[in-house]
Amino acid sequence: MREAKVNRKLSVKRWLAAGLILLLVMLAGCGSPGASGTNEQVGSSGSKEKQAQIELVISAAASLKDSLNELKPVFEKEHPNVRLLFNFGASGALQKQIEQGVPADVFLSAGQKQMDALIDKKLVDPGESTPMLKNDLVLIAAAGAKSPATLESLGDDGVSRIAVGEPESVPAGQYTKEALEHYKLWDKLKPKLVFAKDVRQVLTYVETGNVEAGFVYRSDAQTSTKAGVMFTIDPLSHRAIVYPEGIVKATQHPQEAKAFYNFMTSKTAQHVFTKYGFSLPDA
Repeated sequence: MREAKVNRKLSVKRWLAAGLILLLVMLAGCGSPGASGTNEQVGSSGSKEKQAQIELVISAAASLKDSLNELKPVFEKEHPNVRLLFNFGASGALQKQIEQGVPADVFLSAGQKQMDALIDKKLVDPGESTPMLKNDLVLIAAAGAKSPATLESLGDDGVSRIAVGEPESVPAGQYTKEALEHYKLWDKLKPKLVFAKDVRQVLTYVETGNVEAGFVYRSDAQTSTKAGVMFTIDPLSHRAIVYPEGIVKATQHPQEAKAFYNFMTSKTAQHVFTKYGFSLPDA
C-alpha cells in the first residue's frame, strides 16, 4: 500500500516536471527572435524598409509643378523605397543653387541654357542629359478683360503694366525678351514691364488684375480659369523652348536618380505632360 502511494507521488511529480518543461519550451519559443519566422520577417522587413527609404530631391522649373505633382504618387508607387522632394523655382535660380552645392539629384530645366551651364561646369554629365519636353510662349490677359490684339498694341495707352519673367533667371522671360527684340518692341515696352521671379508669379499677377497682360508658357495658361490666352508668340521670334532633364553628378542616389530620369520620358509621364499643354521633343 505504501509502495503504491510512493509510485503515485512519483508519477504526479514526473507529470508536473514534464508540464513545466513543456511550458518553458513554449515560452522560450515565443520570446526567441528566431522562433517565429513571421515575427522575425516582419520586424526585419520593417527595419530594412526604413533604412532603404530614400529622399530624392528634384530641382524643377516652376512651370512643371502641376504635372510633377500628379506624377509623384505614380512614381512612388512603382518605387516604394523612394520619396520625391520637389524644389520648384526659376531655372536660373535652380542652376545657381546647384552650382553653390545645394543638394539636388535631378534637374528639370525650362531652358537649355541653364542645363548647358551645369554641363560646362561638369556638374551634369552630358551623357545623362536629354531633351524632355517642348512648350509655347503665349500672351495672356485676365478672363473677361479687354485684351491686346497684337504685340504692337501692348504699347497702347490702355495697357500700363505687363508681367514678364526676369530675363536673367527665368527662361520664359528670356524667350519674351528675344521675341520683343525681334519685333523691335523691347525698349518701347520696357517702362511697362513688371518683372516676376517665375512664370507662376506672372500668371498670378494677371489673374489678380495687377497687370493687364503677361507672357507665360501655354502649359501655365492651361492651368488657369482666371486668365486666357490672347495669342501664341511666333516660335521663330525666339529660341526653341526646350525642357531638358539631367542627373546631377553629386547625387548620392545614382540608381534612383536614373530611375526617375527614365520615368520622365516614359509613356505614363508623357501622357500627363501633354495633358497639361506640353509637347514632346519629336512632335
